[in-house]
Amino acid sequence: MHLAILMTNTDDSEFAQRHPKDGEKFTGLIRIAQPGWRTSVFAVKDGDFPQDLFEFDGAVITGSPASVRSGAPWVVQLLDLIRDAHARKFPLFGACFGHQAIALALGGGLDLNPDGWVHGLTRNKLLNRPDWAAPLPDEVKLYGSHCECVRKLPMGAAAFSASGGVNTGFTLGSHIFTTQHHPEMTHDFITALTKEMQQTLGPEAYARALDSLAGCSDQQAFAESLARFFEQALQP
Repeated sequence: MHLAILMTNTDDSEFAQRHPKDGEKFTGLIRIAQPGWRTSVFAVKDGDFPQDLFEFDGAVITGSPASVRSGAPWVVQLLDLIRDAHARKFPLFGACFGHQAIALALGGGLDLNPDGWVHGLTRNKLLNRPDWAAPLPDEVKLYGSHCECVRKLPMGAAAFSASGGVNTGFTLGSHIFTTQHHPEMTHDFITALTKEMQQTLGPEAYARALDSLAGCSDQQAFAESLARFFEQALQP
């Protein structure tokens, strides 16, 4: 299996330079379950798109502090690519920004989170369980960091998970899977990111985030489910 990782993270701060880039983090996530799978990383946020995405077996769209609604040229190009991928039933997984980009590209709608920043360890109720999601518990714990959300799903999409009444993931056919959260993040990284974002989050959200980090995410189970998703998406 050879996956394209479409890296959308626009953070070039000193903090970002001290930590693994998203391409490395998502490669690590995939290899938890499938050590032999290959990845190629494309910094689409810099206009570096695959010459032919459809030569790959599937693609991952990463998270980003950028807004899907920014209208930036690279975002417009990415949304067009998502629509093309969907038309071909090409296997596609989106996380955070990727989740929102897939939703918007395919006719869904976005909004600000009703309660402001969501950051730290999140708890998500599983709303449906495709066969490939068998490893996941009924309540999926994932690290998250976002201030926007999907308020309207694309036509034909099925809600996969929710938290606090807000959608946090969906599926569409057998070829699209998304999560609002960050399964690629380790506990050490989200802890460092929380401290880095203290001023952005504000005192209440920062305190909630620190409290939440007493627990750990379901990264192993998510990695296994993600691998199973790509495997079944390629079946005739």
